[in-house]
Amino acid sequence: MKAAFVGKGGSGKTTLAALFCRFLAVQDAPRVLAFDADINQHLAVALGADPDEAALLPALGDHLEEVKEYLRGDNPRIPSAAAMLKTTPPGPGSRIVGVAEANPLYEKLVRAIGGVRLAVTGPFAADDLGVACYHSKVGAVELLLNHMADGPGEYAVVDMTAGADSFASGLFTRFDCTFLVCEPTVRSVGVYRQYVGYARDHGVRIVVVGNKVDDAEDVDFLRGEVGDDLLCWFGRSGFVKAAERGRHLPIGELEPANAHALAELKAALDTSTKNWIRYAEQAAEFHTRNAHAWGNDRAGADLTAQIAPGFTLAPATAAAR
Repeated sequence: MKAAFVGKGGSGKTTLAALFCRFLAVQDAPRVLAFDADINQHLAVALGADPDEAALLPALGDHLEEVKEYLRGDNPRIPSAAAMLKTTPPGPGSRIVGVAEANPLYEKLVRAIGGVRLAVTGPFAADDLGVACYHSKVGAVELLLNHMADGPGEYAVVDMTAGADSFASGLFTRFDCTFLVCEPTVRSVGVYRQYVGYARDHGVRIVVVGNKVDDAEDVDFLRGEVGDDLLCWFGRSGFVKAAERGRHLPIGELEPANAHALAELKAALDTSTKNWIRYAEQAAEFHTRNAHAWGNDRAGADLTAQIAPGFTLAPATAAAR
């Protein structure tokens, strides 16, 4: 399954994404792959890395051309890596990656942090300021998810950019379930409404996770604002406070109520419906949009020809390939 954590900046989405990844990794670490796709690159530290260690992690955004070249494989519809957009979907001849496999990209760009395998997009660099969009770095994550056939019991978890920034690309459609972290505040609920307004038109499954909940009044507020979208909530946590001060405790020491909420997240994700056909159709839709908006002009060619009609990442297709 593929999952995203989204929400208002400061809502605690990175903290909950880290807790969820650690919770999954205790059960089967090799089958969990986390991505930090937030402009504020904090997931590694939330997983237990020292800030200096986190700053030295290899960045997907710095190796975008290598990612493209590897995924392109010998797909005859794609003449070169330079012709690929961040939205380019896979087709016959493309390299399809798994979650738990060993491959050259993972060996170079994935590191184990706090027992969780992690890849980071990387922060803005001085050379990027004023001339580049952060979503060009996130393009490596979108390409990998487009080409990822996750199997049973495998989890790819992405900490996304805050608020509506997630909609600057088709990345928001690449998930089986999106966990929207919501504080019991008017501003946080406003981000929920904005996100749902965009996402629901594309069949994106949204589950609301309350955070920083102090009492029943906070729960009532959230339930009154988001209704049945509210799945569970996390209370104030000494475990989290210790981590924020640099003391990372074993995940088994998380407060029972908060640990139960993590189990509810996993159950919601595990019961999500896998729809490989819709997944391929959405990839084709956003690739077509990008091709028509700017890609065709840049390449001097019709990049919608990269779309292989009828191609999906369904297990039967992957097995045959």
